[in-house]
Amino acid sequence: MAIVAPSILAADFGNLAKDIEMVNNSQAEWFHLDVMDGVFVPNISYGMPIIEKINSLTDKVLDVHLMIVDPDRYISTFKQVGADILTVHYEACTHLHRTIQAIKAEGMKAGVALNPHTPVSVLEDVISDVDLVLIMSVNPGFGGQKFIENTYNKVSKLKKMIHEAGANVIIEIDGGVGVQNASKLVEAGADALVAGSAVFNAENPTEYIAELRKA
Repeated sequence: MAIVAPSILAADFGNLAKDIEMVNNSQAEWFHLDVMDGVFVPNISYGMPIIEKINSLTDKVLDVHLMIVDPDRYISTFKQVGADILTVHYEACTHLHRTIQAIKAEGMKAGVALNPHTPVSVLEDVISDVDLVLIMSVNPGFGGQKFIENTYNKVSKLKKMIHEAGANVIIEIDGGVGVQNASKLVEAGADALVAGSAVFNAENPTEYIAELRKA
């Protein structure tokens, strides 16, 4: 079964407590929390106060995805507000190995995200150091985008790299994920699925999450 991580970016922020309760009562194992700075990506989302509040309302894993420049400045702060997994973008880190080690030193799992144009080969020298690789299956910054078909090939290549390195790494997919492609992504090697609009716009979000988890 796949790990399902509903993306709070697509939740109703006018009634956030209700959507958090829905996720808490569902089969989803993680909350996926997208932090955007308006610099690395063209959109601005939410920050530490929202994450801290969600942390106070759940016992589930907080999977925090930083789409920001200079993420090193905020590593300890995200630990303080409740992040369990902290994912940074390869494209935003000049000294990626150092950043990964800093995340782990704070007691969090370390993730690295790759934009659609970035090949998985850039992670060869750090694949044994990371806990998670997030493959962006849309261009980061906005929800509701169309899934990029090359993602399946990318996931397969990454799975092969992880296997050859003897590493233990979760492959997570973010962007355009739904019941229509979940099984194919898991077959390619994905372990965790981020779904935002597909979940929160569903007629019955709880049932939709259960369907995704069966993938």
